[in-house]
Amino acid sequence: MPHYLYQWRYKDPSIQAMVETLQDRPEEFAKAVGAFGGRVHAFFFAFGDYDGVAIVEFPDNESCAACSLTLSGAGGNALLKTTSLLTSREGQEAMRRARVASHGYRPPQGYASHG
Repeated sequence: MPHYLYQWRYKDPSIQAMVETLQDRPEEFAKAVGAFGGRVHAFFFAFGDYDGVAIVEFPDNESCAACSLTLSGAGGNALLKTTSLLTSREGQEAMRRARVASHGYRPPQGYASHG
């Protein structure tokens, strides 16, 4: 099954609610992921640009998108970012395919830098 990286930032009222009443956010997150046939591999709180990150897997992109819509639609997050992940085998296969592909792609040419 495909793997995904979720990164999120909570809204201030959500953070205040977690401070006032301790909550098992990984368990709640796993409920949402499981409802779409997914599995949580890792859940972490973080500091920096995001308040939390998780590695999850879903049967397909549509299941991941449906879960993302559910999480975003619940209203507790200020931001939810989803990144599709490749296994090393999938990455190597992509590199192999790029190497052997017949294409006519050319990079942009003929303009001066503006700086």
